[in-house]
Amino acid sequence: MIPVQPHVAVMSPYALADTTVPDGIAPVMLAQNESLRPPAPGVMKAVRKILSGAELYPDPEWTLLRDALSHFHGIEKDRILCGSGSLDLITAVARTFSGPGRAVLAPVHAYPFFRTSAAMSGARFDTAPETRSGVSVSNLLQSVRPDTGIVFVANPGNPTGTRISSDALRRLRAGLRPDILLVVDEAYAEFNDHLGERFWDMTDAGNCIVLRSFSKAYGLAGLRVGWGYFPGELANHVRKVLNPNNLALTAQAAAVAALEDREYMRQTCAQTAEIANLWAGKLQSAGFNAVPGCTNFLLLRFDDAAEAIEADNALKKAGIFLRRQNAASLPQVLRWTIAQEPCMQAAFDALIRWQEGERA
Repeated sequence: MIPVQPHVAVMSPYALADTTVPDGIAPVMLAQNESLRPPAPGVMKAVRKILSGAELYPDPEWTLLRDALSHFHGIEKDRILCGSGSLDLITAVARTFSGPGRAVLAPVHAYPFFRTSAAMSGARFDTAPETRSGVSVSNLLQSVRPDTGIVFVANPGNPTGTRISSDALRRLRAGLRPDILLVVDEAYAEFNDHLGERFWDMTDAGNCIVLRSFSKAYGLAGLRVGWGYFPGELANHVRKVLNPNNLALTAQAAAVAALEDREYMRQTCAQTAEIANLWAGKLQSAGFNAVPGCTNFLLLRFDDAAEAIEADNALKKAGIFLRRQNAASLPQVLRWTIAQEPCMQAAFDALIRWQEGERA
């Protein structure tokens, strides 16, 4: 038998959403936090145009995309790295700065892929308690160990939907040892950019990385475009473990076109927030513990895990797919992606039927 690296042999596969559709039922997919709108109109035009050169390898320097990101955000293009989704960059960071004999730390309800990236690198994964499903800077600092090498936080959080204030995030960085890398995953940041809080300057000290994604607010989940802003020296090392052709021609062209129509993205964020607040209110009026977040999803909190499973199973039988959060140590929670009115109504109606006693 071919030997497997010990840290890989003991890994559990990353848990994807269960989207097995009952026969004869049109599914309503609200489990993946995908955008409620397709990409900006110019994206399809840009993709069609670039396909005429599909026999060529993509630009390994992501030149046009880095230029566009640099201009849009007012940051240095040479410190930008791009990946096949932010997961690509999270994995590369973990491979570069953690490993056997080192530990990765994250909030207990953090994005589960942080744990997976630590396992891939052979590092120990530690967690810190949260306060009301929000990141506690004090608990994170108290959970640091001598071998802690990376601290991952998502801001806003997935699946909690909560955000860390600028003061708190800067207090976290200031309280960590200088040799600990803070990675701030901002996959949902565009839904909060109207607040005017930016963290690019935190990378200047050389021990912080900020990651973003085109999957959510820009609607490019299927094209897999992520990027990050790095200290220059760290960027050089992470670049070594990235596939040199990691971002396809179509993905780069689509991301540039999406950035050129930033007003469309802002409209998507505004519509998402409006729909989230509307339906959270309806759910609360119907007796559910529904919590809208600073993202494109809301949370349904049940009394316990058994009740959450019962509701989830009833919804699946109706072809409605939310996402259980047991992987994030929230087994009593279902995450509900914000979508257009017909999908929200279908999920709401199915939940009301379950509530009224039409249970499996």
